[in-house]
Amino acid sequence: MLNSVLIGIARHARFIPEPLLRGLFACTADVCWLLGIGGVRQLERNLRHVLGTNQTNGNLMSQRHVRRISRRGMRSYFSYFSEAMTVGARSEQQLHARVRGDGPGLQSLIAYVHDSTGSAPLALGHQGNWDYAGFWAHHDLAPVTAVAERLSDRKLLDAFVHIRELLGIRVVLTGQKGLTAQLKDSLGKPNVLVALLADRDLSRHGEFVEAFGSIIRVARGPAILALDTGLPLYVANVFREPLHGDRRRQAGSRYGYVCRIEGPVDIERYRSLPREQAIRAISQDWVDVWSAQIARHPEDWHMLQPIFLEDLDPSRLSDVPQDILARIKTAAV
Repeated sequence: MLNSVLIGIARHARFIPEPLLRGLFACTADVCWLLGIGGVRQLERNLRHVLGTNQTNGNLMSQRHVRRISRRGMRSYFSYFSEAMTVGARSEQQLHARVRGDGPGLQSLIAYVHDSTGSAPLALGHQGNWDYAGFWAHHDLAPVTAVAERLSDRKLLDAFVHIRELLGIRVVLTGQKGLTAQLKDSLGKPNVLVALLADRDLSRHGEFVEAFGSIIRVARGPAILALDTGLPLYVANVFREPLHGDRRRQAGSRYGYVCRIEGPVDIERYRSLPREQAIRAISQDWVDVWSAQIARHPEDWHMLQPIFLEDLDPSRLSDVPQDILARIKTAAV
């Protein structure tokens, strides 16, 4: 049902007033939050790690804080869908006004992929509006190649691919042989950014890293591409900000997005390590950078799936290092 609604919105975006759609999606987010459906409970479990609260500590204020952030998180999550599905109705002026770049690594990345002929992998997570960020990067940095999950609903998948292509993003789907080789080939060309949503592993063979006082499993792609190509690895976080004045009028929206760039991650110090150790160390480094900004903007992290070790089914995990197995066994006692 929801998939059909999203597809219908994408097809008829020009005929739907944006304020009306935003209001409907905000109401839907509030209903899901109030009833605890649509991934809200798992979102709150994830947020407890980020916010440093304990579900069993009996601290009522902490639980209220988690609930407040989760409500904002659901609104941010549904805002993403309302924005993504109506990309076809937005002008380039509106899109440019809705997203900007920032961060200590931005000028370095501009110099490398825009002012020169370099290419680079970019690690980011399910935060804010990553499609808008791709539009910004395509216009202000370099052409973007992005990896997208191969959804089981083909019509919805086609809708998302079309949306990203409208924004200038080249899409490569998961679940195909030679994916890593394709991405390396893209990075071998001048002026290319390969953007990887890497905070959740889809392959069941990801890398275990520390984050928010626990363990999560992330995609190995950013580390492998950086290690094998020798190219600099950058990290992006995308979060909302209120808009004012001319920019708000140009955007036609009260809110826009910041794409914060950090890096590059120093991978040279790991080249003497065995390959698997180097991949794990590089993964930990980019996650350390990325997670610091998630902690600053937890309401924009759209993680409604199990991601922390405590929520994962050990029987379904593959390629688990011995130290992680030991932690799983200790937690089970």
